[in-house]
Amino acid sequence: MSQQKSPKKKGFKNSLILTGIAFEMGAIIYLAVQGGKWLDGHFETEKRIFTVIATLLGVAISIWVVLRQLKKIEY
Repeated sequence: MSQQKSPKKKGFKNSLILTGIAFEMGAIIYLAVQGGKWLDGHFETEKRIFTVIATLLGVAISIWVVLRQLKKIEY
């Protein structure tokens, strides 16, 4: 026979996963913005194009990470 987890354990595990997702998204986007700022400073660009590109890339990566993590949630 298969053992099923109690609803309380599933809920706790799911809340931990969701909390982790929020921190991962924040860290990824923050690091992408800081990397873009560094590139703009290094190449001395006036329009901050590297910051914009890195931010958009960071958001895309964080969305991809969220979708991967959501597959781990048990209902």
